[in-house]
Amino acid sequence: MPSQPQRHAISPRRGEDFAAWYQQVIKSADLAEHALSRGCMVIKPWGYGVWQQVQRQLDERFEATGHENAYFPLLIPLSLLAKEASHIEGFAKECAVVTHSRLVSEQNTLKPSSPLEEPYIIRPTSEAIIGETYARWVQSYRDLPLLINQWANVVRWEMRTRLFLRTSEFLWQEGHTVHATAQEAQEETLTLINLYKEFAQQHLAMPVIVGTKTPDERFPGAEETYTIEALMQDGKALQAGTSHFLGQNFSRAYQIRFQNREGVEEYAWTTSWGVSTRLIGAVIMTHSDDDGLILPPRIAPKHIVIQPILKQNQTGAEQTLAYVHKLAEDLKALSFHGEPLRVVVDDSEQRPGEKNWKHIKRGVPLRLQVGPKEVEQDQLSWWLRHEAPTEKHQASRQHFLSRVTELLTEMQQSLFSRAQQRLNAHTHNFCRLDEYRDFLAKGGMGLVRLPWCPHAVGHSFCKEWSITPRCIPLHSRGSLEDQSTCAFTGRQATANVLFAKAY
Repeated sequence: MPSQPQRHAISPRRGEDFAAWYQQVIKSADLAEHALSRGCMVIKPWGYGVWQQVQRQLDERFEATGHENAYFPLLIPLSLLAKEASHIEGFAKECAVVTHSRLVSEQNTLKPSSPLEEPYIIRPTSEAIIGETYARWVQSYRDLPLLINQWANVVRWEMRTRLFLRTSEFLWQEGHTVHATAQEAQEETLTLINLYKEFAQQHLAMPVIVGTKTPDERFPGAEETYTIEALMQDGKALQAGTSHFLGQNFSRAYQIRFQNREGVEEYAWTTSWGVSTRLIGAVIMTHSDDDGLILPPRIAPKHIVIQPILKQNQTGAEQTLAYVHKLAEDLKALSFHGEPLRVVVDDSEQRPGEKNWKHIKRGVPLRLQVGPKEVEQDQLSWWLRHEAPTEKHQASRQHFLSRVTELLTEMQQSLFSRAQQRLNAHTHNFCRLDEYRDFLAKGGMGLVRLPWCPHAVGHSFCKEWSITPRCIPLHSRGSLEDQSTCAFTGRQATANVLFAKAY
């Protein structure tokens, strides 16, 4: 059995240049690359495989809560988008606009021709086009609730882009629901933000804090925005998902009305909620190390890679391959969280060390190596990705098969525990602004909880130190002392708010 390859830390390392390290993890794992289209990306098969696991597992949860999938148009007439004033104002700077319907060739140069009577917006989000559709679908209380989700791409013309975290085009799901009462809509909003929380923690192994956005951070047109906030390894926060109580704002704008049980016509109550491929960026920055990507087993495209160790003209090569493929079939027959183990045999002609290092960088949770000696002894050697590459384990084939799903479960739990400890260690409580200023001046990072009041919106301190209010954690209002004063204004505090530098 050849020894493990020499430890090849990717360069630069996390502590040296986190942004460059992040890009290098993506490149070395072969997740995605920049496209020719400005600010866009090509998601490569391994990266798309991660997204497919996220999509499939979330979709199962949506279906279990009574939601159905549909699809709505990419192009939104400008006049339709403009009906909800605060909504269009919030997205105006990010909108991509289609103004012509065809191209013509002039002197070997393509130029736009045939101006449209009305411009179209490439959807930055779909409240407008879906609201107009729902107005035709909803007539009576019997049509409610309407619970629909869409898997789609959207375009937001970002000034500064970064793969997975902020691109001009990205993939996401957006749920849009209609209800007969405010209470039902509010319950839907909370149901979905808690669904996101459970998914992030149980599937992504990423602890999150649930809270509401401050008024200036709400989704344009919403009455309340709920968010899940995560903490990355560099101490910056990341908004990982949102759920919006839209009240009757969009119903009034797009005339979503229904006849209630008493025969009286009234405006419906709506919600919207979504997560995107940003979750892949969150996983990278939560778990990965200086050897590359680490994937929680539940969202890994492959749980296990088996690497046959073969040499040219070596006796026993055929027996080794037969043993490996039988082992793969036995593993696929096992269940991990209710589904078959995802297993691949890498019998490519790469040298063993290069092959092994490729799978380390791609974050495959468990790696097996099998050579003629292992076949003869019916004993397996394996490595877990969240441990050091030199941390080798050995056991009989039968023992490994009896323990493999436990190993993956323990890895999933270990990744969450690590991230939770980091979140706890980098969450701070201050009462005064000068305490926070001293903390930031010394290079402090992480989440900081401060007493706050609505008059603090847009405070110059936030702009000066490039921090933002991330959320008002649920139940934080009840934890305030009677005499708490806002750290920004000195007035009576109404809530504790988490602040941080953020992506």
